[in-house]
Amino acid sequence: MILYGRGQSRSFRCLWALLEADVQFEYVSVDPESLPENYSKLNSQIKVPTLVDDELVLNESAAIVNYAGQLTKKELIPQDVKGRAAFDEISYFVMTEFEQPLWSMGKHMFALPEEHRIEDVLKTAKWEFEKAQTALQTKLNGREFAVGASFTLADVLLAQTLNWAVRFKMPVDDNLVAYRDRLYERAACQKALGMI
Repeated sequence: MILYGRGQSRSFRCLWALLEADVQFEYVSVDPESLPENYSKLNSQIKVPTLVDDELVLNESAAIVNYAGQLTKKELIPQDVKGRAAFDEISYFVMTEFEQPLWSMGKHMFALPEEHRIEDVLKTAKWEFEKAQTALQTKLNGREFAVGASFTLADVLLAQTLNWAVRFKMPVDDNLVAYRDRLYERAACQKALGMI
């Protein structure tokens, strides 16, 4: 199994999840200027992450995180129906509501060609982020972890997205920063940071 990634992009959450799952894989750090030959056949958008496991190729970070959780005997994804529903809900919320304004900002700050960047989008994205952060705090309701009473891979998705927000200098609540900091102390996260 090979994970292609780069720095603290969305591929970082995949790297961290695979290390939490304690599965065997190779990590290949890719430079957008010198991608492996035929990379476009693995990822038509020429982005990271890309996970290759024999004939299976995954390009979406949340799918890779969930796949990592299914490859291990560790309970990184709740197995009971209600626990799994709560895991899915927070995971989908992170991907669709909480991360979305950050990616809008990233696109209009550096990812899009300059002629397609719209500065006014940044103000709207900040407002969307603050709204999503308020909803997130209600969902977490003071819990130590994203789902239930123990660590799951939903915590990886959330902590990595919070880190993205902090790096973008967004107004992140102190309790959420403390949550991110606590999770970033985990051995698997520290190992992932050392690999990028």
